[in-house]
Amino acid sequence: MKLLNLKFPFGTAKMVRVTGAKYLAWEDAFEVDFEDGLTFLEPHATIRKAIKISPNARIVRVEPDEEPCIGFFVHYDNGQTAEVSWSFIRELAPEKFTRPGRRGDRGGPKNSKK
Repeated sequence: MKLLNLKFPFGTAKMVRVTGAKYLAWEDAFEVDFEDGLTFLEPHATIRKAIKISPNARIVRVEPDEEPCIGFFVHYDNGQTAEVSWSFIRELAPEKFTRPGRRGDRGGPKNSKK
């Protein structure tokens, strides 16, 4: 069976409404359903890292965004809340950018070719 990477490059995906999101404890991941029929399994560790959620925090509930259904919220027992948008699930992470003004660097994407 061949698996395809259905995520788009950062900033290029078209908005698709989230129709459902639930946490699967045995996978330690979120199953996110979209209006176009696709379902993504997003690792919990990815969301924790991106939103800087405490590693000791436990999930209390997953709540879908109200209209216009563009994401979902994850509420934790320590009071933290992760707001996860459709684009976080459907798009690849952006390329790393350097900070302008550091060690003579002008900023912009890092160029691996020299």
